[in-house]
Amino acid sequence: MSTSFIFFSGKGGVGKTSMACATAVHYADEGKRTLIVTTDPASNLADAFEQPIGHQITPIDGVANLWAMEIDPDRATAEYQERALAPLRALFPPEVLRVMEEQLSSPCTAEVAAFDRFTDFLTAPDFDVVIFDTAPTGHTLRLLELPAEWSHTIEAASAGSGQTCIGPAAAIQEAKAKYDRALAAMRDPAATTFVFVLQPEATPIRETHRAIGELARLGIGTHQLMVNGVLPPEEARTDFLRQRVAMQAGYLAQIARELPLPARQMPLLDGEIKGVHRLQQVAAMLYGGEGRPIATSHRTDETCAPAAFWQRLKLGEAVVPRLVPANGHGRVVFFAGKGGVGKTAVSCLTAVWLARQGYRTLLLTTDPAAHLGDVLEQPVGDEAAPVQGVANLWAARIDAKAAATDYKARILADARAQGRSEQSLRAMAEELDSPCTEEMAAFDRFIDFASQELGTTSGRYDLIVFDTAPTGHTLRLLELPIDWSQQLSVKVYASVDSAAADDVAKARFGQVIETMRNPSLSTFAFVMYPESTPIVEAERAMQELRTVGIPTSLVVANLVLPPEECTGDFVCRRWQMQEKYLTEMQRRFQTPLLAVPLLSHEVRGLDVLTELGERIYGETLRTIRDQIGERRTEYASQTNN
Repeated sequence: MSTSFIFFSGKGGVGKTSMACATAVHYADEGKRTLIVTTDPASNLADAFEQPIGHQITPIDGVANLWAMEIDPDRATAEYQERALAPLRALFPPEVLRVMEEQLSSPCTAEVAAFDRFTDFLTAPDFDVVIFDTAPTGHTLRLLELPAEWSHTIEAASAGSGQTCIGPAAAIQEAKAKYDRALAAMRDPAATTFVFVLQPEATPIRETHRAIGELARLGIGTHQLMVNGVLPPEEARTDFLRQRVAMQAGYLAQIARELPLPARQMPLLDGEIKGVHRLQQVAAMLYGGEGRPIATSHRTDETCAPAAFWQRLKLGEAVVPRLVPANGHGRVVFFAGKGGVGKTAVSCLTAVWLARQGYRTLLLTTDPAAHLGDVLEQPVGDEAAPVQGVANLWAARIDAKAAATDYKARILADARAQGRSEQSLRAMAEELDSPCTEEMAAFDRFIDFASQELGTTSGRYDLIVFDTAPTGHTLRLLELPIDWSQQLSVKVYASVDSAAADDVAKARFGQVIETMRNPSLSTFAFVMYPESTPIVEAERAMQELRTVGIPTSLVVANLVLPPEECTGDFVCRRWQMQEKYLTEMQRRFQTPLLAVPLLSHEVRGLDVLTELGERIYGETLRTIRDQIGERRTEYASQTNN
């Protein structure tokens, strides 16, 4: 029997991992040899199955016929480098091998190495079903574009200099054949199914539309839907919950109308989806079995009155100094975290609030899904432009493809001005014409904003509020300049002044990295909702940032149930879960914790952003509003003069 491949995709935070794991358990319990693989740099498979997994095929305890693997980008890179170089060691002298090794140390090698490992599983005769739990949609689309782009890159390089930024084309011709086979498998509707997981909200619906269109452009079809997090109507016993049920009902009708695909629904549960037993219950709900799983607790109180706990979360006096500029310098505020935790909403409401206090604020994103425009309800383009309706606020999104075009043109123009030969220029152009150039170009564009336009006395902006991509990709972005001297192997072809050019690049990026390391100039805020997986992922990311000298200054707990709505068994059980993890967040993270309440409606539009910003910052920060008012008066005075 041939292997079936099932890809789970969708916006961050919609429950892809839970739905993919439950599906894997379902097929394994049916007797099919099943493998689940994650391509997400911030993997959560081990958290879902509650056992170590890692970068090897690992049997899942308690489920016969089920194995899992978490692709480790670093180990995949090392394996890829060795596979590429091993056949060449006996053929070339050491000095040539050193050049090849340097080429294979470029930042983009990690991306293609992870994909190279991923494609190994698209020929999996040992398994009946292979399930891919992917990174959030924008990065998944990027991953799926790789086989076509790398095949083109390798082909072009073979006809030219023979060089690519992932090594000599001759060494990776076998990879080209593998990428071609991978793309063919993904395009085969008899072999591959794409399951889009979404929640009944506007942004996941829009992203699903976009992803289906992008996959069609790649020749990939065969789609199904899983609509997750549907609030059970019978639990709508308060006005707050009735409003949320009504909101979801409208979006469920929109999904049925606009996305007429085979679909399954998964209700919102009163606890987390973790552990084999819980996953088996969810699998039964999804694929036809007994009804809803048992409650996670037997609490019967009609009210759970968390108001006292909320009071303990009000640490405003410690929060605002970490958000505003100090001593005449600008500040960069990074909002990071797992996909779907609400980084964009928190970034937007914070930027709106800061702008309304008189700070010239730029709201910026590098997330390929780019939801700023959805939340602000107005277009956001590649160039910083005023946000209509809020003085002192500008917004922009860094389009990686557009940034790469400009970046390539600038690199080649600089090389031409240095008098490089036409042969060198052709070789550089071939290396720059690779998919991974986009990653470096996006960071380069951010550096432009951070190094040239920030500063309360000399820059255009007092603050940059940075809505980042999901955690694993954000870490990759921030680590890029640490090894910037190995940015591209084009320096193999450089003239004698290449070392000087390298020094200039390192100085430019080093300045920004030092800013990131200085808590007086930068704030890294991790956003999470009070559940295990986002907390674990944030802690891992914080530890990794600490290794490059970047501290975390703030933690934001999003989607916290408001105290006045915590009545009834279902909501009280969810609050009981949240209270447990809020307490854990306070224990784990030695930094102020800011709580953002769950609303009865989506966080979209300037009115909602303004109201919510005032609620979480204004109500808790009265003691320093006079200071902010003085700052606003100072700006007004400077403007008038």
